[in-house]
Amino acid sequence: MLTAPAKPHRAEIEHAVRRLLYQRLGRPTPRAAQAPRPLLVNVSARHCHLTPEAVETLFGKGHELTPMKALYQEGQYAAKESVTLIGPRSRVISNLRILGPCRDLNQVELAYTDAISLGFDIPVRASGDIAGTPGCMLMGPAGFLELPEGVIRAAPHVHMHPTDAEFYGFKPGSFARLKIDGPVGMTFDRILVRVSPDFKLEVHIDTDEGNACGLGPDTPCQLLP
Repeated sequence: MLTAPAKPHRAEIEHAVRRLLYQRLGRPTPRAAQAPRPLLVNVSARHCHLTPEAVETLFGKGHELTPMKALYQEGQYAAKESVTLIGPRSRVISNLRILGPCRDLNQVELAYTDAISLGFDIPVRASGDIAGTPGCMLMGPAGFLELPEGVIRAAPHVHMHPTDAEFYGFKPGSFARLKIDGPVGMTFDRILVRVSPDFKLEVHIDTDEGNACGLGPDTPCQLLP
């Protein structure tokens, strides 16, 4: 089981320092600095979530995912294991990363350009809402797994702790706007709000969306009603 990093994320340290500086200088604290947590906007590359049974089918009886890299959300990680995805045109994506821990359903998340190259017509869905979505074939070192459904383009979404949701005035299932600054800045109008006591404030967009807005590590971003 992978434990969360002991030291805070860089963004959390910068957020605390920024608030302290405004206090020391006696200046009004901007709204973004008043927020309980810093806003992180991360690009979520194509990946899949698997059940324990699926992992055993693909990697062998008794196999468990091996944590490789901790993600920002507590307890979530990129696993060392990856699979090959076979699309309807027999085109493949190799080294499709598995994210852990295991879930109670199998789900593949692709960007729009991934879907085009593979021959998929996939809907934009919230994670877990896979009814009626296309399926695919996954190949691992120990076998094949045919998924009857579960291939989606993940809806852009924000993870929020209840205190974040209260601060920004959002409710679970509502939509926020995300303003991206920079040379090719733009605003996303439908960022799905997900709220849980286990979440830290983080927006996920896919690789197509991140490339379109020129998102970088220091790109200023704002959450808006």
